[in-house]
Amino acid sequence: MFYSLLIIGSGGFLGSISRYLVGKFFQEMTLTTFPLGTLIVNLSGCFLIGLIYGLTERTSWINHEWRMFLVVGFCGGFTTFSSFASENIGLLRDEELLYFFLYTGISVFAGFFLTWLGQLLVRMIL
Repeated sequence: MFYSLLIIGSGGFLGSISRYLVGKFFQEMTLTTFPLGTLIVNLSGCFLIGLIYGLTERTSWINHEWRMFLVVGFCGGFTTFSSFASENIGLLRDEELLYFFLYTGISVFAGFFLTWLGQLLVRMIL
């Protein structure tokens, strides 16, 4: 168990640093407040997790440890949006439409609401 956590944590460390650097790089290229850096991180993370899952399903190039390092660790640290997208693809593939719409709807709308609520609470307290 400790070994798995070390693998995941190492990937997460590198993914988080990569998220910061990639996001900052692309955001600084624009002269707008549009969150281009975050958009590029989210989209590239989705593409990357798709490539990794595709490789693990079709080849034996990536063993379990590398999959944990890359998917849970690196991609999880790089962007949780890639995990969200991948899980939704899995639900669609398994024809779990109810779960797909529940997961997507709750994640998006409750996520926005709870972000707003957290900010509101801080403003009320401080």
